[in-house]
Amino acid sequence: MALPERFSNLPEYAFPRLRGLLDSHAPGGEVIAMTIGEPQHAQPGFVGEVLAASLGGFGKYPPNDGTPELLTAIAAWLKRRYGVTLDAARQIMALNGTREGLFNALIAVCPEAKNGRQPVVLTPNPFYQVYAVAALAVDAEPVYVPATAATGFLPDYESLPAAVLSRVSVAYLCSPSNPQGAVASRDYLAGLIRLAEQYDFKIFADECYSEIWRSEAPVGALQVAAELGADPERVFAFHSLSKRSNLPGLRSGFVAGGPQGLARMKQLRNYAGAPLPLPLQRVAERAWSDEAHVVENRALYQEKFRVADDIFAGLQSYKGPEGGFFLWLPVDDGEEAALTLWKATGVRVLPGAYLSRDVKGDNPGKGYIRVAMVAPKDEMQRGLIQLRDCLYR
Repeated sequence: MALPERFSNLPEYAFPRLRGLLDSHAPGGEVIAMTIGEPQHAQPGFVGEVLAASLGGFGKYPPNDGTPELLTAIAAWLKRRYGVTLDAARQIMALNGTREGLFNALIAVCPEAKNGRQPVVLTPNPFYQVYAVAALAVDAEPVYVPATAATGFLPDYESLPAAVLSRVSVAYLCSPSNPQGAVASRDYLAGLIRLAEQYDFKIFADECYSEIWRSEAPVGALQVAAELGADPERVFAFHSLSKRSNLPGLRSGFVAGGPQGLARMKQLRNYAGAPLPLPLQRVAERAWSDEAHVVENRALYQEKFRVADDIFAGLQSYKGPEGGFFLWLPVDDGEEAALTLWKATGVRVLPGAYLSRDVKGDNPGKGYIRVAMVAPKDEMQRGLIQLRDCLYR
C-alpha cells in the first residue's frame, strides 16, 4: 500500500542519500566514519551485572509506561538535575528510545484543527527528521524555521507572523541542538514559553544531548517552565540514555510533562507502543541513578572539544559547539565538500543540506558539513586534521 500523498515530498533519509553520493567512489585513504552520532565511549560498567541479574524479566510482559522503580529513578534525576518535582506515576513515561516519543507524542496531543484551520507544527531548520514526519502523520503543516548563525543557531519562533502562530499546535526545539551544538539560554526558553502561553501551543523539548556540554550544564525547558509558573501542560521534555550513558542500543528514554498530555500519550501507547523489556528497564533504572559514569563520559567529550578547537584555531569561521558532539563546519557546498574529502582522504562526513529543507529556494544547511566526534580521540583527531588540510588549506 502506498504512503498517503502528504508524505510524497519527503526527502530521502540522510544516510541513504550519503551512500548514493559517496559509495560509487573509492575512499582516498583509511576510512574514518564521522557521520552517525553513535557514541563509541565505553558503556557503564554495571550494565552486564544488572542485565544478568534481571534475565528472568524476559519471561514477563513489561509495564507499558515503565516500572515504578524506573519512573521513580527518572523523577529523582529530574529533581537533582533541574530542581523540578514531578509525579512519577502521572507525569513521566518511559520510552523505547526518544524517537518513538517525539513521533507518537504529536499523534497523541495534536488537534485536527487549530482555530478552525489546519494546525501548524514548528521545527528548526536544520532538524531531526522525525519532527517533520510526525507533523505530516497528523496532517499538520510543518513550518521550517531557519536556525542559522544569525539567530544563534536556534530558531527564532518569536519572529513568525501572528497568522502562523495562531495555528501552532506544537513547537519542537532541540537544545543542545543537532547539528550545531547551540544551547538555548534561560531567556530564550522563557521567551518561547511565554509565546506558547500567548498562542496556546505546546513545546516539545528534545534534550537528548543535555548531559554533553562544554562549560556549563544547559538549562532545561521544564526547569524554566517551573520558574515561570507556566501551565504544566505547556512543556514536554524528552531525554535519552543513548548519548548520556553511551547506550544507544538500549533504546531507553522518557518523556515528562503535564499529566493530561501524558495520559493521552499513555493511552496511545497502550495500543501502539513497544514497552521496554523488564531487564532493560532495570539497566535504565540504574543508569538514571548513577552520575559518576556521566561525569567521566562528559570529560572525554570536553577533551575532544579542546582537540577540535586546537585543530581549527586558524579557521576564522570555526565555532566550537557548546553542547552535543557534532561540529557544524562551514564550507562552500556541503555535498561537494563531503565528496572531495571522501575521495581524497577516506574521511566520511554528512552534508548539512541532508538535515535541512529548502524553504523559498534557501537551504540553511547547504554551506555546512556535520562531523560527529564520537570515535576514540586519536582516530577523531586524525580525521579532523585530514579534514582541515583537505578542505581549508
